Amino acid sequence: MEQEGVSVKEERGNRIFPVSDKSQDVLDAFIRKLKKLNVKIKTNSRVKEILVSNGKVEAILLEDGTKISAEKIILATGGKSYPGTGSTGDGYEIAKKIGHSITEIKASLVPLECKNNSLKFCREMQGLSLRNVAIKLEDIETKKTIYEDFGEMLFTHFGVSGPTILSSSAVILRYKNIDEKMKKNKIVLNIDLKPALSVEKLEARIMRDFEKFKNKEIRNALVELLPQKMIIPCLELAKIEETKQVNSITKQERQNLVKILKEFPIVISNFRPIEEAIITSGGVSIKEINPKTMESKIVQGLYFAGEIIDVDAYTGGFNLQIAYSTGYSAGTNWYQKCQIGRC
Repeated sequence: MEQEGVSVKEERGNRIFPVSDKSQDVLDAFIRKLKKLNVKIKTNSRVKEILVSNGKVEAILLEDGTKISAEKIILATGGKSYPGTGSTGDGYEIAKKIGHSITEIKASLVPLECKNNSLKFCREMQGLSLRNVAIKLEDIETKKTIYEDFGEMLFTHFGVSGPTILSSSAVILRYKNIDEKMKKNKIVLNIDLKPALSVEKLEARIMRDFEKFKNKEIRNALVELLPQKMIIPCLELAKIEETKQVNSITKQERQNLVKILKEFPIVISNFRPIEEAIITSGGVSIKEINPKTMESKIVQGLYFAGEIIDVDAYTGGFNLQIAYSTGYSAGTNWYQKCQIGRC
């Protein structure tokens, strides 16, 4: 990227982003490079199918009936997420038609929905971004922790989003019977709003605030501890009347509040639609692709690159790295064959 004029930065977890935080800068760099290499880009030319003869690729057939002959075809149409970019899942059907298996397509790196009281709270806190919080997704039926993370998250009109939530979706979508468990309200997101403080230290901090604001209503006594939008939801979950005087708060109520601050619960009910996902989980089976060359084991001359393959990773440039590496492998393998007269 830097060789092509795009400065990058490294964030927590080895995540790489453009310094500008604009994905357009990455796209522009690729387009400039393609133009330098005199690569012909053919637009408004939707591919209908890949033509195969005697187990080898022969040509691609466009919707308008045009045939483009080719000894090698790299199928790099992306997944089914972000259809606005042209990634509409066409590649899966093209690959399937010539004999490839497609593993189940699911949304990954996608926001999560909630319902009932959890949805009410999320809507009350809509637009609020939390930093340096610890999240834990749990199966309350089996008491199993499915995913843990630390970082940023965001409340929305439908539920929760943000880096930690998106990463969690890539793990929980693979959890056994996840859809059924979500329907039964068995998957809970617990947010530790004060991960740097133990229960004892947090209670001591709250007692200091209570002493400072002892003559105020409780809703006005937490302004130094919580974002304004979180105060009422926290009090409601702790079963404390928001207009109650601080000096009349009981020990039990204070302990309830501490518990909520360490485990703010959100019941997860669903994944957002795949159209809103950053990436697609599933795709062309890796069992049918040579991992060294990315060439199909079924059709000679057919190669795969990027998200169309059944591989995916966390947010932060890792999925782009998959695309770069598989594309590089497919391209250089063909070039090397040509060098020794085998193309």
